[in-house]
Amino acid sequence: MDRAIAIDVSHLSKSYDGHAAVTDISFQVYTGEIFGLLGPNGAGKSTTLRTLITLLAPTSGSARILGHDSVRDADTVRQLIGYVPQERAIDRFLTGREHLELLAALYHLPKAEAGRRIIELLKLVELESHADRPAKTYSGGMKRKLDIACGLLPNPKILFLDEPTLGLDVQSRLRIWDYIRMLKARGMTVVMTTNYLDEADQLCDRLAIIDGGTIKVIGSPVELKVGLGGDIVSLTLKETDRIQALTSSLKGQPAIRAVNATATGLDIRVESPEKALPAILESANRLGCGLKFIRYNRPRLDDVFIAHTGRRIQEETPNAGSE
Repeated sequence: MDRAIAIDVSHLSKSYDGHAAVTDISFQVYTGEIFGLLGPNGAGKSTTLRTLITLLAPTSGSARILGHDSVRDADTVRQLIGYVPQERAIDRFLTGREHLELLAALYHLPKAEAGRRIIELLKLVELESHADRPAKTYSGGMKRKLDIACGLLPNPKILFLDEPTLGLDVQSRLRIWDYIRMLKARGMTVVMTTNYLDEADQLCDRLAIIDGGTIKVIGSPVELKVGLGGDIVSLTLKETDRIQALTSSLKGQPAIRAVNATATGLDIRVESPEKALPAILESANRLGCGLKFIRYNRPRLDDVFIAHTGRRIQEETPNAGSE
């Protein structure tokens, strides 16, 4: 059965002053799914998101949101979506409730409806008991919850989240993940950007790996990992100056699909560990490479990213900005 399409992006490109931020990307988002744009800072994630929410007009191509063109029908699109940016301009001296009241006025929500929505949302994000405290007293996690409540205030059909857990501690990240899952359970369509592999793996029904302004691959995390084929043998070497020699020696050997050098050793994608391990050990021994550790695992999302982009995703520091 065909799934209903919430977002249809076709051959979308966006350039700034001759620099291509996004080049000829196409993808669809299904109604009721969590769809992720996974990539490092500068990959084009935020540009794509800002185009979908009508803040930017594409240089070429198109995006349709629930059947409405993001440029021609921008006003209609804005009435159907909610947006949680990386950093909302929170007024330190306003309370959580006052933030929502101000936003409700900007959305021209009727007073009675606004009052109901605000009570409901404060409860949803567990800020009821903190609603009348100034935002400057909130923790990072509490501010993010307030951001999500603000994004949900207009009762959107689609919620866009730009790096929803950037800069949060582990506990706060897990709580935000819970809220995002809860929104999906309520039938909401969620589109999020992230440069955290674990976040994409845990939350997204499907994701697009984006790098250098182009989409490299789209699929569910499980599909992408299974599609890679083979397993990963990771070596940690005692002498890191031997890494390149061992990499060259192993490339092209039977049963070895791909070899990637790391800071401390090698990640080797193999058809089967039983067939590949003797060859790996023989090469290491012949080149005089001392091995500290040998680890074996199924493909991870990190391995998928490397296979499709040729490099590791740069796991950003918590305060890293967007492109």
